[in-house]
Amino acid sequence: MALEEQGALTEAVFYILLALHQPLHGYGIMQGVQELTNNRVVLGPGTLYGALNTLVEKDWIKPLAESGDSRRKQYVITEQGELVFQQELARLEELVHHGKLVLRSADHEKDSD
Repeated sequence: MALEEQGALTEAVFYILLALHQPLHGYGIMQGVQELTNNRVVLGPGTLYGALNTLVEKDWIKPLAESGDSRRKQYVITEQGELVFQQELARLEELVHHGKLVLRSADHEKDSD
C-alpha cells in the first residue's frame, strides 16, 4: 500500500508512533502517552499490544533485539513508520491551518457587520 493510500491514523496509532521515536517497551508507551496527553489518552493493554502487532506487520515499528535477561520487548519506529508519521503530522497541521483560516475569516466578517 502506498503511503498516500494509508489514510488518517487513529489517535492511538499516532501517539504510539510518536512515543517510539525512542526505544520503549509496552508499559513505557502507555505511561508516556498518558503523561503527554494529561490522562486524556489512556491506552489499555489490549489496544496497545494489538496495535503493536499490527504496526510490526506493517513495518512501521520493529522490536529491538532482546538485551540480557530483560523480559520486556522494546520497540522503535522504522524508516517506513517515520514517513507515515510525518505524513500524518502534515495532514494534522493542514487541518489546524484550515480551521484557523476559516475562523479568522468568520471573525472578520462578524466585525465588519
